[in-house]
Amino acid sequence: MAWVIDFILHIDTHLVEMINTFGLGTYFLLFLVIFIETGLVVFPFLPGDSLLFAAGALTVAHGSSLNIFVVILTFITAAILGDLMNYHIGKKIGTKIPEKGIISKVINQEKLDKAEAFFNKHGGKTIFIARFMPFIRTFAPFVAGGSNMNERAFLKYNVTGAIVWVLICTLFGYFFGNIPFVKDNFSLVALGVIFVSLVPILVGFIRGKMSKKA
Repeated sequence: MAWVIDFILHIDTHLVEMINTFGLGTYFLLFLVIFIETGLVVFPFLPGDSLLFAAGALTVAHGSSLNIFVVILTFITAAILGDLMNYHIGKKIGTKIPEKGIISKVINQEKLDKAEAFFNKHGGKTIFIARFMPFIRTFAPFVAGGSNMNERAFLKYNVTGAIVWVLICTLFGYFFGNIPFVKDNFSLVALGVIFVSLVPILVGFIRGKMSKKA
């Protein structure tokens, strides 16, 4: 977990190292991170929003070999395929994790239940909304599959959400990532991006606590 925190806090530095080491192979690594974050319910802690933002910013950095159009296409493809795989895993396993076994050790049933409650409240559009919410983003397609959501409807929200999410986060980095203040405080900005994406979850948590008290 420590390496994940370090990667998030210094994501710009690590991406530069990846580009210098792997060159065009960096596209595959970017694909892999987003595919795993969205496709495997056991990796909700991987950086999603901050990675999109950082990659977008680096496409216009001096000497960078990344192309903004290829980056966007890579991320969109990874996000769509990741959610689709997660959906089919959920469809096969279901949303109730056995108390004993390997799966129960790596999947947090409490977070899964929260994602299921969110899904039940908002229906199919949860797949679109969840794109902008860390953790929920990883659990939502799994819950959709476990709840036997119609696959065609799932694909509609999956593709639309992936395109909008990637374009917003990546282009935000592309246009604002190289502003001097942002470059000098990249770690803080990356954390800010994560915090903003967590706001809906915090609001929902506070409302839930208040409704229980009421």
